[in-house]
Amino acid sequence: MDFFRKVLASCLGTTLAIILITFLGFFLLGIVASSVGDTDKITVTGNSVLEINLGDAVNDYTPKSDSPFDKLFEVDQYQLSQIINAIENAKNDDDIKGISILNLTVNAGISQTQTIRDKLVDFKTTGKFITAYADFYTQKNYYLSSVADSIYVTPYGGVDFKGLSSERLFYKDFQEKYGVKMEVIRHGKYKSAVEGYLENEMSAANREQISSFLNSIWSELVEDIAISRNKTVEELNLIADDLLTRNATMAIENNMLDGAIYKDQYEEILNTFVGDEANIVSLEDYIETGKGRIKSSASNKIAVLYAQGDILYGKGDETYIGQESMIKAIRKIRDNDKIKAVVLRVNSPGGVALTADLIWRELEILKKEKPLVVSMGNLAASGGYYIACNADVIYAEPTTITGSIGVFGTIPNFSELAGNMGINAEQVATHKNSIGYSAFEPMTKDFYDVTKEGVEQIYTTFVNRVAEGRDMTFDEVDAVAQGRVWTGKEALEIGLVDVLGNMNDAVEAAAELAEITDYKTTNYPRYKKDFEDSFKGFPFMNVKEKLLKEELGEENYKALKQVKKMSQLKGLQMRLPYDIDIR
Repeated sequence: MDFFRKVLASCLGTTLAIILITFLGFFLLGIVASSVGDTDKITVTGNSVLEINLGDAVNDYTPKSDSPFDKLFEVDQYQLSQIINAIENAKNDDDIKGISILNLTVNAGISQTQTIRDKLVDFKTTGKFITAYADFYTQKNYYLSSVADSIYVTPYGGVDFKGLSSERLFYKDFQEKYGVKMEVIRHGKYKSAVEGYLENEMSAANREQISSFLNSIWSELVEDIAISRNKTVEELNLIADDLLTRNATMAIENNMLDGAIYKDQYEEILNTFVGDEANIVSLEDYIETGKGRIKSSASNKIAVLYAQGDILYGKGDETYIGQESMIKAIRKIRDNDKIKAVVLRVNSPGGVALTADLIWRELEILKKEKPLVVSMGNLAASGGYYIACNADVIYAEPTTITGSIGVFGTIPNFSELAGNMGINAEQVATHKNSIGYSAFEPMTKDFYDVTKEGVEQIYTTFVNRVAEGRDMTFDEVDAVAQGRVWTGKEALEIGLVDVLGNMNDAVEAAAELAEITDYKTTNYPRYKKDFEDSFKGFPFMNVKEKLLKEELGEENYKALKQVKKMSQLKGLQMRLPYDIDIR
């Protein structure tokens, strides 16, 4: 009887699953059809204003999925190149009279924000207007919005303009208190990804590098703001020191804002600019009309190969870099005769050393057949720099975080905790090193020595790869390596990059190396998701994350994620010292 019950339950479960999937399919078709209909309703008339709101995530690469389930549950996000192309098209679109920046926050990295801002500066060369409005300006939002001819805020708003900071957490006392620790093996005095497990306070070397790159990025931001607001860098630094933009009145008095008005009054200003009631066209809608790409009938192509996210061992997708998808893409690019050159767009803090080396090898083979130019985004550090170092030319944004040429390994150890709880681990093995490492026993000197040997070997290989790719000596690279982090501006001075510029500059350089003038770009890797993968984005899959955020708060949740991330690292790592959150 139990057997028949189980069979019946299994059949019933399968039937319900089929019904559910079928229902979702029909529901999905309705949604997709509806969305297509909505696209047809988007109109750009002669009195249009393009509204830029970057509250949704901005990624370097947001490949579109063919799966209908992905279309139903996809997260709102922009691809950086679509934003740049939309602004370029708006510049030449007679129906677009100007741009309105209407952000509360800018959900993009510093380098991405700078790229968008530079494109807005270019937009202004047409004589078209740019205005900005917000209830309150975060620092990054103000940096972007400062490009506008006029900047407005709600009367009770202000500007968070105070300089940059970065905070690190240290866990040494926590480890000693609870008997849970991370065993650390590293090379590089600046490789401070693991410093929090070894010390209770920041080392002088780490403080030096953080101070250096924060000041480098800040100087880049205030120089741009100074030009747009007709102020000196010295004036801006005094304003930041004394918080002279903390309310709307003070910000206007110090010429950081042009007026304190309500949203309806701002809308009247837009109407005045266009000479009629302004037709507001959102950036998302403008992209949906096809303005997120530059049309071309050219047969020659330049491939843009995106390396986005942590470098991990595995397949890879738009959220992390895996050797399988990258190697497959590189070989397809190499075999495609229409592709004349390649731009490797790197936005990665690094990760697994093995994966980085496998990708490096494929790029080395590719470079022998086609020009290879690197464009660095927000991050191109450690393993991210490793895969970039052999390119013909390396471009970086001034605010790119790069370098971090170093290696480390971390292994969790619970021996003290186990001892305190009365747990004893015993092992049986056939050979001296059969067991290797046990998290329930103190790390042995033999294991440490063998692992340290591996770290040193990978570090030496890393430095040699950079030396060969950058035409430098081992000692020259070692002097700027040791795990130290640099900005793109600093990296140019020490020889780790060749030119400061954005991805479009890199594409133009690749075309020049390939000796072509008429071309179009094509994106890689191409990702195909299994049916099971399509359900990973369902809303109920993210309930746990949302609950944790609500209970712990955003900042505490970030700290928890960082600790969990570090504890899950496997193998020797070429990774940025830490998650850099610049505010």
